[in-house]
Amino acid sequence: MIKKNSTNSKSAGAGINTPVKNIFLNVVIFLLGALILYMAFAIVKKLINKDSEQNMSVQVQVPSEIIQAEVLNGCGMAGVGDKFTDYLRNNKVDVVNVGNYISFDIVKTIVIDRTGNLSNAKKIASMLGVKKENVIQQLNNDYFLDVSVVIGKDYNQLKPLK
Repeated sequence: MIKKNSTNSKSAGAGINTPVKNIFLNVVIFLLGALILYMAFAIVKKLINKDSEQNMSVQVQVPSEIIQAEVLNGCGMAGVGDKFTDYLRNNKVDVVNVGNYISFDIVKTIVIDRTGNLSNAKKIASMLGVKKENVIQQLNNDYFLDVSVVIGKDYNQLKPLK
């Protein structure tokens, strides 16, 4: 008869009973599986919500009742920004900032959407007589306004000065 050595029969977890160890490992495996399922569900839910939000934003682009805008002089002609500001305020646009653009070499007036609601920018462009191809989108969460208007050298062809 072969006698087993008592040191070989002990496993790596010598102080833990085998049934207790098995139960513990099964619980850990179950918890990890539940965690993986929860994370997979959260990712799928987020992807579905993202798609529906994008579809909703495309479908529900309606101009706001109150549009907050800034008017920036990009042509260098003194007083043009004030005339555009007065025109927009008379058309119920809340102009919150008037100033100069970083340069005075803007050829065509542009209207910039800052919040993701392009219909606000299109409404302002329509009021001013700016062509649709000069309406762009530059989203910036640091701005607390809806639309920026950069007046170009074509300012005398637009509605506020006609």
